[in-house]
Amino acid sequence: MFTQVTKGIKVSVRTSFEGTFFKNYKVHYAFGYTITIENLSKDTVQLTARHWDVFDALKDMETVDGEGVIGRKPVIKPGSSHTYSSGCLLASPVGAMRGHYHMVNFTNAEEFEVEIPTFKFAAPFAIN
Repeated sequence: MFTQVTKGIKVSVRTSFEGTFFKNYKVHYAFGYTITIENLSKDTVQLTARHWDVFDALKDMETVDGEGVIGRKPVIKPGSSHTYSSGCLLASPVGAMRGHYHMVNFTNAEEFEVEIPTFKFAAPFAIN
C-alpha cells in the first residue's frame, strides 16, 4: 500500500494486475487501483478535481485532468473517508502513476491540493 498525508487528508492506494489483452493488434496490460481518501482534519472538505501523471515504460508520460473522481465530487466530513476503484491500461507490464486532488475546505473556503503518492504497477511475471 502507498500512503501520503497532506493538510490532514490521508490518501492510501492499493494496486492490482488485472491481466493482458489484445487491442488494435497490440498487447495491453490492465491494472486496477483502489484509493481511500480519509479526512483526518477537523474540517469538512470536498474533492472537486484530479490530476494524474501516468508513466508507462514503453510510452511518453501522459497527463490526465478532470472533475471529481469516477463521476463524483465527494464531500468528506471529519473522521470519514471515501473509497473508489479505477483502472489504467499500459503498453508495458511496468508503470506508475502520481498526482493530486483539488479540494475545497468548507470551513474557510480555502482551495488546496492533496498529493497522491506515486504508486507503481508491475505484472507478476515482470518482477524478478
